[in-house]
Amino acid sequence: MIKTDILIIGAGPTGLFTVFEAGLLKLRCHLIDALPQPGGQCSEIYPKKPIYDIPAYPEILAGELTEKLLEQCKQFQPGFTLGERADTIDAQEDGTFIVTTNRGTKHQAPVVAIAGGLGSFEPRKPPIPDIANFEDKGVEYMIREPEVYRDKNVVIAGGGDSALDWSIFLTDVAKSVTLIHRRNEFRGALDSVDKVQELKNEGKITLITPAEVKGIIGNDHVTGVEVHQSGEAPFVLETDHFIPLFGLAPKLGPIANWGLEIEKNAIKVNNALDYQTNIPGIYAIGDVNTYPGKLKLILCGFHEATLMCQSAYKRIHPDKKYVMKYTTVGGVQGFDGTKKEAPKAVVKKIE
Repeated sequence: MIKTDILIIGAGPTGLFTVFEAGLLKLRCHLIDALPQPGGQCSEIYPKKPIYDIPAYPEILAGELTEKLLEQCKQFQPGFTLGERADTIDAQEDGTFIVTTNRGTKHQAPVVAIAGGLGSFEPRKPPIPDIANFEDKGVEYMIREPEVYRDKNVVIAGGGDSALDWSIFLTDVAKSVTLIHRRNEFRGALDSVDKVQELKNEGKITLITPAEVKGIIGNDHVTGVEVHQSGEAPFVLETDHFIPLFGLAPKLGPIANWGLEIEKNAIKVNNALDYQTNIPGIYAIGDVNTYPGKLKLILCGFHEATLMCQSAYKRIHPDKKYVMKYTTVGGVQGFDGTKKEAPKAVVKKIE
């Protein structure tokens, strides 16, 4: 049983910033995310996409924003359960909640903050006959551990950032990398497209366009894929792994069965106070919630996380009075022993 003060469902930007705001209140956090790494959409779907509305950053890449948020909150030592989906929640007599993942990992906390963005992400699967029979047998929709592909023949399908970035990365790991896309044009970052072209010219990546994988070959494990290329006869390409990276489809998932008020695939909250749901102790912040005037912006998620943490403190410590201090006055004391001192006031007599 993993115990914490605030259990955060979702490790995207809003969830990560919650760790920092909770840490200022001496509250510990643990995060659950179905993705294999923190960052949510920013890491998984568009890590190299520029964001222009983060305060103090005229422009910042989505992946870089994740890195900055992780750096900011690491002093408060958050725990992570990654690659697992929050499935069930059970209220306890002592006022806490137990959240169990699809892999049976149990977490207990007096406060649950749902920061799941647009929901849990399910991979978009290509319409290939019997592809489900090869899942985890050579067909993977996400790359969790690159070493699995060490000295293997790998075929990646897709035309976005994930397909491009992993094709580039695996050239130093796999025996061979083939990238297949149904168009000649790619929709990823220009520097990634240029890098793939460079690696193709060097013979380190095989690029097949416009083409699609229409079939899987193998018995107990993938041994090849059937490729249909425009203007050519279909052919079989031998491979050990087929990785279709067509993005992720957001779904509210099992959270929709938790007894929360749902409106248009979002969780209704009380925005007049603290973004609490209809169940006391369960909050929803970021893109996953809805209320009159809601804007689905990262900036708004940060604001909601801040107010939610203040309410969470009162719930966890009902007999304590918290007096807010600006970080410019009180500094920041991390759980790891580090402390960033606030600047000392300078007193000077006016002559």
